[in-house]
Amino acid sequence: MAAVEPEHCEHIAAALLNEFRNLATLWGQTAEAIDRITGDRPAVTAVLKSAHEAMLELLGSRIASRAVDPFAPALREYLIASMGSLPDERLRVLFLDAARGLIADEEVQRGTLGQLAIYPRTIFRRALEHNAAALIVVHNHPSGDHRPSDEDVLATRRLDQIGRALDVQILDHIVVTANHIHHIMNDDPVAATEARPSFFTLRSPGAPHDEDRNEGTDEASHIVENARYAMRRRMLRRQLLGSADLFGEPAWDMLLDLFVHECEKRPLAMSSLCISAGIPTSSGMKLIQRMCDAEILERIPDPGDGRRSLMRIAPEIAHRLRAYFAEGNE
Repeated sequence: MAAVEPEHCEHIAAALLNEFRNLATLWGQTAEAIDRITGDRPAVTAVLKSAHEAMLELLGSRIASRAVDPFAPALREYLIASMGSLPDERLRVLFLDAARGLIADEEVQRGTLGQLAIYPRTIFRRALEHNAAALIVVHNHPSGDHRPSDEDVLATRRLDQIGRALDVQILDHIVVTANHIHHIMNDDPVAATEARPSFFTLRSPGAPHDEDRNEGTDEASHIVENARYAMRRRMLRRQLLGSADLFGEPAWDMLLDLFVHECEKRPLAMSSLCISAGIPTSSGMKLIQRMCDAEILERIPDPGDGRRSLMRIAPEIAHRLRAYFAEGNE
């Protein structure tokens, strides 16, 4: 700080500590909040923010270079430094590969001072996009109380249930404050139980219902039959869209949502279509534009409101979709 404000650095430091009490709380503030105390000295704010970012980069490198252990001191330091003193609740997810290596560290949602809505759809979509084998879910308590609420525990159990169905392990759910972290999975006997292997039996339309089939060769044949059916549906979907990079989610979610609206003769605005994909609006708009460029979707003016656009599926694609769903379920 003395490098940018040599004459006033001591006064500025005293004012900042008087307001925020400690360096951790100071680093958790926005640039606007810091400017309010320093008297609008952007150079001072820039120095403080740069120092904080450098520290987080150093702490983050310690967990990125090895297998991630939820109980490792390095992870504890990183989480407290990056989230412990934030003024509002935030949810971040560490996406891990099968060897527990860090694939990505992302903030996925923000809340208020006292609450945070968790949307499992968003979390597990990102997990599948990253091809993650395990997740560490983290959120902070701005109140300073590191004890999990009943809602925290219930949310952990729900995420654990969904993760088991998708073969994505919830390795831990950690609550972070300025001085402590709490491991919910370690304390919750339900969520911490070892995942039991399970499978779902699918049946193709028209397949025989033989309840007395042999559990050896017949079951293996049934599994192969279902796998071939799934492969065929996947090939049909790829041929239907024609564009390899628009074959999977969230483009497919958008297409299905719009298709249902058109079948029910309900118009759907471009902004509303972004919501169905569960991704940020800016990303949704870009994806819609790509689908328009690929001649999958068409944008038409809203006759009732010239300021917005309605979306529709290109006639040829709509015809293919009707044939696709006429053959069987997704």
